[in-house]
Amino acid sequence: MAGMKTIIEPFKIKSVEPIRVTTREERVGLLAEAGYNPFLLKADDVIIDLLTDSGTSAMSAKQWACIMDGDESYAGSRSFYRFESKVREITGFRNIIPTHQGRAAEHILFSLLGGAGKHFASNTHFDTTRANIEVSGAEAHDFLTAEGKRPEFRAPFKGNIDLPAFKRFVDEVGAENIPLCLMTVTNNSGGGQPVSMANIRETSVFCRSRGIPFFIDACRFAENSWFIKTREEGYADRSVLSIAQELFSYADGATMSAKKDALVNIGGFLAINDDALAMTARNSLIVTEGFPTYGGLAGRDLEAMAQGLEEILDEDYLRYRVRTAEYLGERIVAMGVPIIEPPGGHAVYIDAKRFVPDIPAGQFPAQAVSCALYLEGGVRTVEIGSVMFGKRDAEGRHIAPPMELVRMALPRRVYTQSHIDYVIEVVEEVWKRRAELKGLRFTYEAPVLRHFTARFEPLR
Repeated sequence: MAGMKTIIEPFKIKSVEPIRVTTREERVGLLAEAGYNPFLLKADDVIIDLLTDSGTSAMSAKQWACIMDGDESYAGSRSFYRFESKVREITGFRNIIPTHQGRAAEHILFSLLGGAGKHFASNTHFDTTRANIEVSGAEAHDFLTAEGKRPEFRAPFKGNIDLPAFKRFVDEVGAENIPLCLMTVTNNSGGGQPVSMANIRETSVFCRSRGIPFFIDACRFAENSWFIKTREEGYADRSVLSIAQELFSYADGATMSAKKDALVNIGGFLAINDDALAMTARNSLIVTEGFPTYGGLAGRDLEAMAQGLEEILDEDYLRYRVRTAEYLGERIVAMGVPIIEPPGGHAVYIDAKRFVPDIPAGQFPAQAVSCALYLEGGVRTVEIGSVMFGKRDAEGRHIAPPMELVRMALPRRVYTQSHIDYVIEVVEEVWKRRAELKGLRFTYEAPVLRHFTARFEPLR
């Protein structure tokens, strides 16, 4: 594709899945039945599903062939050893522990290291990560760089950790009370923004100087490696594989939801260099997930993950992947729609604070925009703001997070440019009528991870 202006999908479509096209009138009733929570909509009632890029990838012909080739032996499966070899080639970690998805790896890790009085640090913890930390009794602290908190500000690595702030925090609470620092690449809750290799390296050096284990949340490691290749000095001529290998070399372990950058519908892993911690983690795995060579997965899933980890490093694919998000972002910014700039690798994030400035945080502006996108065109998105991350003080008053975002996550290898053009038209129509949008209030609120099951009603 050298010299071409149009970056095409670097794959052919071999199988198709029909989309049911609903009317606006139907969607009014469907959204009300779902309690104005897109998570509670039936997938068949969604035209374009941008709720998440997790587990929604289209697998390749080779991955489907791997499904047939999976070894379903309970212990010592050939498929496990292929999977282990591929993860070790990319990450270099000694102990590779398969899990059914990323939050299972997080649960094992934080249940072993967490507990009351413990503090975990990150550039930004995602929702399930934070929940698994807090369920253990520990606290999760985010140290996003200052530029990452300014949606309109363009910078190449807005997902970085604020290292000076993190260092001050370590001095305040004591390194002995910080069992782990977790670097999320790319930074999902921070707008899908990448983390620079320099920031990863410097954080690693500091953590090791203070005896704090340093881990990577590796869900989108390949996309982050592509941003390093294209944005960071000294990496343009390096392969994405070699960049990923360097990235992991600075860490003591990793968690990964393979449902993102391994291009599969289920799967994940926990990787650890510490042999004693790995042994304890495997014992926990046996109780909760399964034998250490299958970890809650079928052999066919392990085969598909291994193949996906090969395919994700294809640079033609990564160029197309990142360009798709850029295209969507550029088109809606041209209309005046405020987003986190520049677009990240897996999603475009609408800045709801600027989209509907008259709706206060306690009335969930991003949820209101998300509902409007579904009503207008059947496009399902997800709120990342006061519903997902808001808290209450001792008197029950709402405490808003720094940003109110609507994430339009792009499933891998699923939608074509015409689908993205349709999304752009839907955003445009909602943007034209943004003054008509109203806030919402809870009618049901779960105590943990409330955004998954909450129900709302519109404010009149």
